[in-house]
Amino acid sequence: MLVHFRLTVPHDLGDAVRETLLAHDCVTNVTSLAGASLDPAGDLVEADVAREQAGLLLDDLKRLGLHQRGGILLSHPSSTPFEVARELDVRAPGHPDDAVIWESVRSAAYAGAAPTLSFHVFLVLAVALAAVAVITDSAVLVVGAMVVGPEFSAVVAVSAGIVLGHGGLVLRAAKLLLFSFALAVLVVALLALVGSAAGLVTDEIVTRPRPNTGFIWKPDFWSFLVALLAGAAGALALAIERQATMVGVFISVTTVPAAGNLALGLAVWDGAEVTGSLAQLGLNLAGMVVAGVVTLVLVKTVWPWLADRSERIFGYHEPA
Repeated sequence: MLVHFRLTVPHDLGDAVRETLLAHDCVTNVTSLAGASLDPAGDLVEADVAREQAGLLLDDLKRLGLHQRGGILLSHPSSTPFEVARELDVRAPGHPDDAVIWESVRSAAYAGAAPTLSFHVFLVLAVALAAVAVITDSAVLVVGAMVVGPEFSAVVAVSAGIVLGHGGLVLRAAKLLLFSFALAVLVVALLALVGSAAGLVTDEIVTRPRPNTGFIWKPDFWSFLVALLAGAAGALALAIERQATMVGVFISVTTVPAAGNLALGLAVWDGAEVTGSLAQLGLNLAGMVVAGVVTLVLVKTVWPWLADRSERIFGYHEPA
């Protein structure tokens, strides 16, 4: 598996960049077009590198100052059906699926902490779905609300910001979580009040025994353990760019369902529902952040060592 580098290089950095690319054992298809870049003025240089070594090459290019004076664009080819690509895959230590490109992690974390309109709308819709799940005692709707909720991107952004030492990212993601959940709960609580006036939402509906959804406002050891496991899985999925794994994380923790129950508890003003939901929400968010930090620290320190040795244990490379 290769990563494609597209570089816009100022003229005075051209030789250094080309020498850096050619010096790497896991780089191929190095192409240089002199004067092809108009803004910034300079050369257009492209190359393909084994994914396991892409992070190291990126660090070398940044040491040359290319990220400040030129341009660096990384893309992932869908297919590389040529022999040298297979040779590079064998030559590079570890497996491409285990490779971590920390610049990509940082970019994904900042993107996940962006206070976009769509983030707030999706969270409001998710909390509204969760409230309907409480009213109808539907476990299926609880799962649906979990999948719709976008909050995990901000949660893992907090963890990434802590590990990478980006205080601004931590603050940005934390503010997004606080404001978006407050907004979503307020909107759904107001809608529940409208429903109450229409006779659709009553104290009895919210506070009655709910065998399928009662767990979402009753935090215990197991809910905290699930938050830890989900946070660890989500942080690892972010690091190695496994987006499909995120779906499992979304439907594992009861952040959005707890927020939906909180909104209903506020609408009918039931103290037990409110405090239980707040505790569940806080416990899940805290557990995911803590697990995310621990996981990313381990990925940063011991993951390369483990990935290198796993190649020898599992023998997953095809012969060149």
